[in-house]
Amino acid sequence: MDEPTSALDPELTGEVLEVMRELATEGRTMLVVTHEMAFARNVSTKVVFMEHGRVVETGRTREIFENPKEERTREFLRDYYESSALRR
Repeated sequence: MDEPTSALDPELTGEVLEVMRELATEGRTMLVVTHEMAFARNVSTKVVFMEHGRVVETGRTREIFENPKEERTREFLRDYYESSALRR
């Protein structure tokens, strides 16, 4: 799925993410390209972080989100967490 929520309003985004969460719970394998970081963190088992069409880092979700090895991944997550905190 390539950005399945990109053009949706918040209600529809929630509905689509819930269906995808159910599919994951059923053990379905999905390949999802997304900027929905919270969803990726909570539902995925593996993450591939890409930039400009190139793989920067890949690994288990927890490892990538909690202890990324690559500086670019750390920068991205730091910016993401800072911008998320500002929206609260």
